[in-house]
Amino acid sequence: MLPLDNQNWITRGNALQLDWMTICPPSGTGVKMASEDLFNTSMDQSEVDFENEGGETYICGNPPYLGARNQGEEQKADMQALFGKLITNWKSLDYVAGWLIKASDFCGRTKGAAALVATNSICQGVHVPLLWPLIFEHGSKITFAHTSFKWSNLASHNAGVTVVIVGVTSEPGRVRRIFSTSEDGSTIEKQVDYINAYLVAGSDVIVEKSPKPLGVPFEMASGNTPIDGGNLLLSRSELNTLGLTPAQEKRFIRRIYGSNEFVRNLARYCLWIEDKNLAEAVTIPTIETRVNAVRALRLKGGMTARDIADKPHQFQRMIAATDTTIAVPVITSENRDFLPCGLLPRNSVISNKCFALYDAPIWSVALIASRLHWIWIGAVCPRLEMRFSYSNTLGWNTFPVPIMTEQNRADLTACAQEILLARESHFPATIADLYDPENMPDDLRRAHEKNDEVLERIYIGRKFKNDTERLEKLFDLYTKMTAGQTKPKKGKAK
Repeated sequence: MLPLDNQNWITRGNALQLDWMTICPPSGTGVKMASEDLFNTSMDQSEVDFENEGGETYICGNPPYLGARNQGEEQKADMQALFGKLITNWKSLDYVAGWLIKASDFCGRTKGAAALVATNSICQGVHVPLLWPLIFEHGSKITFAHTSFKWSNLASHNAGVTVVIVGVTSEPGRVRRIFSTSEDGSTIEKQVDYINAYLVAGSDVIVEKSPKPLGVPFEMASGNTPIDGGNLLLSRSELNTLGLTPAQEKRFIRRIYGSNEFVRNLARYCLWIEDKNLAEAVTIPTIETRVNAVRALRLKGGMTARDIADKPHQFQRMIAATDTTIAVPVITSENRDFLPCGLLPRNSVISNKCFALYDAPIWSVALIASRLHWIWIGAVCPRLEMRFSYSNTLGWNTFPVPIMTEQNRADLTACAQEILLARESHFPATIADLYDPENMPDDLRRAHEKNDEVLERIYIGRKFKNDTERLEKLFDLYTKMTAGQTKPKKGKAK
């Protein structure tokens, strides 16, 4: 009871450095200190006696929500002490991962249970293969979870983050439950047999990069990397200073799109010189100067740059469509309801800040722009801060797509066309304008909703109830489609 007096025991220190077993002894006596404990203990005895017979221990905490990029030297030292001997990529983990690993260690030694409110990133992307195999292999399992929801409170500096609640225990026989929020705002509680690291009712699967797509016959390519020191890339004003004739501009110049250029319709250009046109191109002094500058830069660069120094007039790779190019930005805001994607004008170039489907059927837009795909990449792709960092090998190639009939493809083609036409009707609004969640035009939102319903009927014959159900179906399908393949490595252990 407050006020605290000398009957209480207070230890001041860093929770990630302290031994929780000595600070918060569990009830009873003779607690075993197993030799395979996750962390080395300073205790020499094999058993520890406690006076808390018949009592209970509750551990309450408020772990800081510091992402990998926001940790200072002190936090990095804490994380290295916890994970440095276990995995190589520990620097990618959020700070709250330290509390999870300490809690699972405590539960493993005491047969207790623990639960934390944490940023939802710990159950997404890079955290899953790095963190959760350590927890599972130490004997803890997820006993209950609340899937992603917005955290709001009355604090003067409301964090406004998206969080999950994860409960772990090493005690067998616990009933497992998943709580989620339906689209009407109500809470759904579901009893399940198993909860995996993505907080989905399903098998303990870890999604790894795939060299080929699972359910579609066309691949998504990375964009073209310039390695040019800015000499192959041009603004409109820089293009004008080249002094090209209209014919030369048509032959040597193309519009280039990265994430910003596509989403915000920014005008940027590049030198695009095919080998057959090189001799003519370097007769133009302004082009020759830029080509020579690229050669000099690459010769002083690393191995990759030096390997392409003999082609200073070109990007590292020269890939372009013969007909259509569907662009997908590498980085996109998590605040949008749909993943931006779309058709580019003919002869457009994709930079390494975008991915591209070259000469793919238009119905692929319906897949990429769907809520299903948005939820999938949110679970399996990494993050840049909180923004989605899209990956062709992890986001697109692993996306489970069921077998399509000709009618399915025709229906999705119509949906994709309706989305694109709705965008065109609001010209010159950009993708950034149109997909602002507060200002998205009604006709465009209806087109996306229709697309989602058509696609989801292909999966289960009806519209999904919420994102949790979407993920459950996707992981179930992914597990079936990858059955028999070599099991992915869990984490990158030393």
